[in-house]
Amino acid sequence: MFLSKLTINVHSRTFRRDYANVHDMHRTLMSVYPDVPADTPKRQAHGVLWRLDSNRGSYVQYVQSHTRPDWDKLPDGHLNAPAEIRPLQPVLDAITAGRKLAFRFVANPTRCDNKTRQRIPLRQPADQIDWLIRQGQTHGFVIPATAAGPDIAITPTATITGRKSEPSKITIEPVRFDGHLIVTDPAAFTDAFSNGIGRAKAYGCGLISLAPSRTL
Repeated sequence: MFLSKLTINVHSRTFRRDYANVHDMHRTLMSVYPDVPADTPKRQAHGVLWRLDSNRGSYVQYVQSHTRPDWDKLPDGHLNAPAEIRPLQPVLDAITAGRKLAFRFVANPTRCDNKTRQRIPLRQPADQIDWLIRQGQTHGFVIPATAAGPDIAITPTATITGRKSEPSKITIEPVRFDGHLIVTDPAAFTDAFSNGIGRAKAYGCGLISLAPSRTL
């Protein structure tokens, strides 16, 4: 597995287009990976997850994948600096039972409406935290408690929009979680780390960044 760090040129025409339509951003990222058979979902085949971090008008995009990407295929001027790629085996090796790790995770917490079967965004922080704790129960981790409650901080994140095809519109209300977790089931958590958690993985959700405890 690989993690790429892309320093985005916010003035590039392709980034401005992609920022306005997350499905275009997805297609730009997928263009750097080898083609797969037509009946095989390309994102899943290469295990691609990504997150766009903003800081005072600049953007850094983190892209995780099972396959090594070829960032030279990006349009000219898309980046402000050469892409950085590093293997993730050291992180995978750190996933052991009882290990406490710092994490950052942008997710798409939703619930299913019983009547319409539509996905409803969870907008209350308490509901969002409960959602993450439930994810831990099935993905091999727990959130440790502090004196103030679960060791999680929530940061508001801009709504993601786009359009895959007419008339379907993409609208995602993501949430960024920062905090600590403790690995309870290394196999389950390794699978979650490798393949992401939750919905909207093609559109910037699901990537879990890990670091040694209290250093992220």
